[in-house]
Amino acid sequence: MAYLAVVIDHYSRRVVGWSVQSRQTTDVVLQALHMAVWRRKPKHRALIHSDQSSQFTSMDWAAFIRAHNLEHTMSRRGNCHDNAVAESFFSSLKRERIRRRTYKTRAKARQDVFDYVAMPYTPVHRQVRNGMLSPVEFERQQILKAEGVQ
Repeated sequence: MAYLAVVIDHYSRRVVGWSVQSRQTTDVVLQALHMAVWRRKPKHRALIHSDQSSQFTSMDWAAFIRAHNLEHTMSRRGNCHDNAVAESFFSSLKRERIRRRTYKTRAKARQDVFDYVAMPYTPVHRQVRNGMLSPVEFERQQILKAEGVQ
């Protein structure tokens, strides 16, 4: 069994952090969040949204959030719509990549997930919300707009 935690930029739908581990612990979500903070280096307070799982209510999680100037919000019990972006990602991952596959080792599963996130999903997978652009292309265009280059 392997557990995947992802951090998705809600604006662009880009996966900016992920972690795969054999147990569903606080560490798996902290590693994903640490990667996201390292990659994005937020200059201002950033909002982090999660469900109510125990991984997101631990003292280690709260300490990390405080130390990195993040604000944590949670959905109410049974309110899956708050996590629709993540649910959509996991649905695509299952449908396009891991369904009907058997991995001989956790390392092979981890590599396959990395290949999906880094290769087809983030740079290529088109998002309706992004005007049918991939998260990478959407972010590139937003940067160009902000710089006044069209």
